[in-house]
Formats: sequence, C-alpha cells, structure tokens
Amino acid sequence: MNKILAFNWKMNPATLKEAIGLAKASDYNGVIIMPPFLFIEEIGKVLKRANLGAQDLSWEEKGAFTGEVSAEELKNLGVEYVIVGHSERRKKLNETDVMINKKVLAALKAGLKVILCIGEDLKIRQRGEKAVEKFIGNQLKKDLKGISLLVVGHKSLVRNLTIAYEPVWAIGTGYSDSPKDAVEMIKFIKSLVINHWSLVISNPPFPSAIGPAFYLSFPPAIPPRRLR
Repeated sequence: MNKILAFNWKMNPATLKEAIGLAKASDYNGVIIMPPFLFIEEIGKVLKRANLGAQDLSWEEKGAFTGEVSAEELKNLGVEYVIVGHSERRKKLNETDVMINKKVLAALKAGLKVILCIGEDLKIRQRGEKAVEKFIGNQLKKDLKGISLLVVGHKSLVRNLTIAYEPVWAIGTGYSDSPKDAVEMIKFIKSLVINHWSLVISNPPFPSAIGPAFYLSFPPAIPPRRLR
C-alpha cells in the first residue's frame, strides 16, 4: 500500500510569498499540500511533484452559501484531495456526522479523493476499549452512510477514500499515542470496514489507505505520558 504524507497548513501562513516558499520546499512525490483556500490556485501553479489538496469543502454544488467552496470549484483549481471531518472542525465548528457524510458523498461524486478523519477524545478513551470501539464504529457508520452506492460505470468511487485515524485524545492533552496503540486501532477500523460494508482491503485497497494521522507541534507544557 502506498503511503501518503499530507501537509495540512490550517490557517497559515499570512502571505502568498510565504506560502509559495513553503510549497516549493515540500514539493516531493507522495506529498499532499493543503493550503488555505485563498492560496490554492497559486500553489497549484508552482507544484511539480506534490499533489494539491484542500482542507474542507461544502456539500452543496452551488448557490447562496456565503463563505463556502464547492467540490467542483476545487476541482477547477486543480485540487485532487480534500480533508473531511477534521477534529478541529468537529469540535470548534460543531460539524456533525450528518454534515460530514454529506461532504464525503459530495466530494467522491465530484471525483475528489477524500481523507476522512476519525478519532475519539480523551473522555471516550478513558472509558476503555469497548467505549472507544463503539464510538469509532458509530462515527464510521454515520460518516460513510450510503457510500457503497457510489458507482460510476463499473468503478466504485470508494477507491478514492482514505481513512485517517486521528488520536484526538493525545493532541494537546499531555498524553501520547504509541505505534502499538495506533496499529491496534487501525486493525480494528479495517476489520469494521470489511465486516460492515462486506468489502475487502486488497489491491486496489478499500479504502485506499487506513492509517494514523500525525501532527508536528511544539513540545507540550507537561511531559507526555501513556494512557492505559
């Protein structure tokens, strides 16, 4: 399975000059660069090897939706990938699984490749393994509702889906995830996908990848500790 490295710039940097400099420094095969919306077109012009992505999209195709950007508009700018369901949007902007499901379907129907972020927070993690599995299972079932019906000709559009496990409980909490913990969660997600949708992760895989989402940040104020 091919590995992907997605650079989510979030609401950075402040200027186009800085954005172009960052893009050129990260322009490698296998990399996906996801700048803020206003830099997407110019970044797309300078990339030679990396793929262009977006941090979000609207589930609507067009119309009176102030501040929103459609899948078709992103495609017309050369965008190939889009993040859906990022934990910051779930928590800070109150995005629900219903909204996320609409975005997943809209993006796949438009031909974009979706990186769906899922993951549990610290409160859920502290309740134990069964609670975590129930939460992740419910999240996936809601976010991927109707996805098996997306077919163009004889080609299933779910080939364009990547699931990224985001250990929300270990982001900015002082706790740290481990490779072992991440692998165990990825195995559970793969098993759930196979059993619930009766689909096999093979070559080409479904989804195109299931893996952990990692973030680079400044060291936390307190030493990281494992959560059992």
